[in-house]
Amino acid sequence: MRGIKVDLRLRIAIVLATVCIAIVGAMGFTLYLASEDMEAGLVEQLVSEEMDSLMNRAEFSDVAASASGPNLQYYVLRSPQDYAAIAPRLQDLSPGTHRVGTGSEEMHVAVRDVSGVRYIVAYDAAAHELREQRFRRLLLTALATAAVMSVVLGYWLAGVLTRQLTELARRVALLAPDEPHPPLERRDHDREVAALAHALDQYRARIVEMIKREQEFTANASHELRTPLTAIRTSCELLAAERGFDEKARSRIDMIAGAAEQMTERIETLLYTARHKATEAAEPVGLRDCVNDAALSCRDEISRKGLVFEVPIREDAVVKLNRRALQLVLANLIKNAVRYTERGYVRVTYEAPCLTVADSGTGIAPQHLPQLFERFYRGDHDADGFGLGLAIVRRICDDVGWKIDVQSRPGAGSSFSIVLG
Repeated sequence: MRGIKVDLRLRIAIVLATVCIAIVGAMGFTLYLASEDMEAGLVEQLVSEEMDSLMNRAEFSDVAASASGPNLQYYVLRSPQDYAAIAPRLQDLSPGTHRVGTGSEEMHVAVRDVSGVRYIVAYDAAAHELREQRFRRLLLTALATAAVMSVVLGYWLAGVLTRQLTELARRVALLAPDEPHPPLERRDHDREVAALAHALDQYRARIVEMIKREQEFTANASHELRTPLTAIRTSCELLAAERGFDEKARSRIDMIAGAAEQMTERIETLLYTARHKATEAAEPVGLRDCVNDAALSCRDEISRKGLVFEVPIREDAVVKLNRRALQLVLANLIKNAVRYTERGYVRVTYEAPCLTVADSGTGIAPQHLPQLFERFYRGDHDADGFGLGLAIVRRICDDVGWKIDVQSRPGAGSSFSIVLG
């Protein structure tokens, strides 16, 4: 059937079983034909010998018109009355050897005419047919047994043949590119498996080298970018403290400071996604405080739009997780909610184990939902940004094992839910 994938072990087992069944079946069929031919030859020989014996007896003594023996009947026909006394199916036979009847009533008949006398020897093949039936049943039973044994032994043998591949696949699944690991290739591997393991070792070495270069580049880039950003932010703070600037100048200073702050946040996010290990830094986190910290960069815009920012989460709501990961996810989701909400609210709620960021904004059209978390994807109204925020959110959630879901309707707001666990 199309679409159904069968694993390698089962395919090998099927091939081995098919070959074995075909061989056993061919041998059984050949044996059956040979036995048929042999038994037919023996029957013909028996009938021929009995015919010679009957003619010898008739030559030296007066033999009755009909006589019988074990599975045999003899006829010596000298007159029309003798012909009329035999079975109708024997009356019109020509000289030679014949098979008369079918199944359990089949007879092998030999007919000879000598000096106006007809000699007939009829062999009852019922016993022969019974032996054939028993032999056929025996062959079918043997074939069925061989089929079952072929399947079982084929599956076992396929497991032996694929054991090294299965073990190699298990070891590959445990590989971590940023952790040391013994080579996959081993001395006890078969040649083909060893070649595959060697290729995987080389591929892993290239991946490790690429990751190393990426980490070095990320570290260098972050260091080089942080230095001027720190200088920009410091300069903005010093300028903001100076007197003598009008409102227009101070607005521009605030814009520069905000842009530097956004750049710093984006660098931190990119560094996290490039270098963070999802299994590290799990700690008890107060969800309410974490939400408020994540929303700090959006407070000014929330105030400017007059939005209601609600966090109905209890103070004692604590979950053990990666605080930095959650803060980055919440920061992106809250920022998106604020960006696309002109009036109403942005609400962050928690009902274990689900943390939800909801808004009363413009919502998302249904056709955009399937691609919402793809990199560089932007909806119709998304003129700002590069379409990376939600892709980063999905990446972080996948790394730490969280599930994220979105519910939205145009004009009715959106709701992003994160299952923490």
